[in-house]
Amino acid sequence: MTNRQFSRRDFLGASTLGALVGASGLISPARLAAEAVGIKPRDLPDLTITEVKIYVTNLGSSMRRINSPESGEIVSIVTASGIEGNYTIGNRVPGTGWLEYAKGLCLGKSVVDLLPSLTAGMNARVHPTRALGRSGGFVGGFGYPNGIHLGSIEETNYHAAIIDVCLWDIVGKAVNRPIYKLLGGTKERMLAYGSSLHLPTLEEFAPQALEAKKMGFKCYKIHPGPGQHPSGGPIPAHVGHIEEIRTVREAVGPEFTLLFDPVQQYNVFEALRVGRALEEYNYYSFEDPIPTSDIEGLIELRQKLTIPIEVGEFVYSIQGYAEYIRRGALDIVRLISDNVGGISGGFRVGQLADAFGMPCTPHNWGNGFDLAVHFQLELALPNTFWFEMPYPPTLTDRPYLNEKFRINADGYVEAMKGPGLGVSLNRDALDKMLVRIDR
Repeated sequence: MTNRQFSRRDFLGASTLGALVGASGLISPARLAAEAVGIKPRDLPDLTITEVKIYVTNLGSSMRRINSPESGEIVSIVTASGIEGNYTIGNRVPGTGWLEYAKGLCLGKSVVDLLPSLTAGMNARVHPTRALGRSGGFVGGFGYPNGIHLGSIEETNYHAAIIDVCLWDIVGKAVNRPIYKLLGGTKERMLAYGSSLHLPTLEEFAPQALEAKKMGFKCYKIHPGPGQHPSGGPIPAHVGHIEEIRTVREAVGPEFTLLFDPVQQYNVFEALRVGRALEEYNYYSFEDPIPTSDIEGLIELRQKLTIPIEVGEFVYSIQGYAEYIRRGALDIVRLISDNVGGISGGFRVGQLADAFGMPCTPHNWGNGFDLAVHFQLELALPNTFWFEMPYPPTLTDRPYLNEKFRINADGYVEAMKGPGLGVSLNRDALDKMLVRIDR
């Protein structure tokens, strides 16, 4: 695959983009589920929501948390027919408020009626801390059509996205089908890449990449840390990162796929220097090189670099992607389902990317529930190609889940066979970890 075969296209106008992202993109999930098993929607189990609660668990001090904070709260939405949908909440909306919101929205309503429109109207926002530049203020900022503005200090409505995931879990369980099959997915596995943490010293990445390759991974992604040597004086971080880029390539050889994600660390000058090193050493993509709010800088990087620019982890609505695509500010569409409306919103973002011939890369990061949600999207969408596996893979394990995510001998993660999200609660382990149930 050449670096640009999917990136230089004649984009449609803003009015067409608005039509694409303004429609829901989904027919009734209940109808999808019923059709999948050959029944009528009225013959589904009673999907009236009768209970909303949170299992509050103690994860313990020894369990590694790669999303901060992760407080061990597991959401439960239960229907009259006894079907329970689950997701985690503690690494999304810490503090109070979700339970009251969910009870007011969900109790007494049917999943059939609630799910299709739950997250359809989410507004475009930027997280107030994640969009900050080096000086502590917003970098750039620009307007969207129809009054949407990517500079709002309001946080995205994670509350509705969490509910959306739970309701899709319920729908899948109601007909004993995984979510990706209800969305028309036909894949049965995804090729995985090992995704590093931000390791403290630049010398640590090459040995880990080589270890991941020997384990069977076909790709490795660097999340660069401070870019320093274990001893000696400080050096500019991006200079250390360029050394990481070289030493990792030398360790794994010329044909192994490599990705690079500095998580918005650079200014445009630094990103250009690092991007040219990535091109020299044949890396596959350059993710979030500068703050997402700096759309002019992203456009400049795409004009001056040939390596594909991957953006979207810090876009907080479906509509928010339109201007990036229209103006040519990205090559690969990245998404976090929580930011864009859960399963429903994530699928719509993936469809939007596919309409413009762009790959889509859901963000597999966090605990087993996080991976399950994005895996369902990856299996459903035609333009997804990788399963991101935090490295080492044990980082995502949780005792309260029966399933663990691992690669097979060929480097693939096999599709989960269970219904809904495909992961199930280990009730015995959950009981041992349980502190209380909030209702």
